[in-house]
Amino acid sequence: MEAIAKLRNYPTSPRRMRLLADVIRGMDVYKALALLEHHPQHSATPLFKLLRSAISNWEQKNEGSKAEDAGLVVKTIYVDGARTLKRMLPAPQGRAYRLRKRSNHVTLAVDVKQ
Repeated sequence: MEAIAKLRNYPTSPRRMRLLADVIRGMDVYKALALLEHHPQHSATPLFKLLRSAISNWEQKNEGSKAEDAGLVVKTIYVDGARTLKRMLPAPQGRAYRLRKRSNHVTLAVDVKQ
């Protein structure tokens, strides 16, 4: 039985977050936690917390079962674009450039390895 955790409106561009999401997709959850804990990229911290949340959700769904014994894997993880804040940046000769501050939604599902 899979468990899902969602991260909504995180202020990082989806492209940056997808780089790490692609690395941990299909990986054992404890290997993924170890990788994210020591990864230098800024996006690793919220993904680490999200993965811990998904593991906790799985343990609550399957009362009495421990995640260590079950052999959980990251079944699916996908990153979608969220709201974009539009700001103006001063440019030469009185012009203005549009600065788009992007954010993203991350959905992560863990399940027992088949």
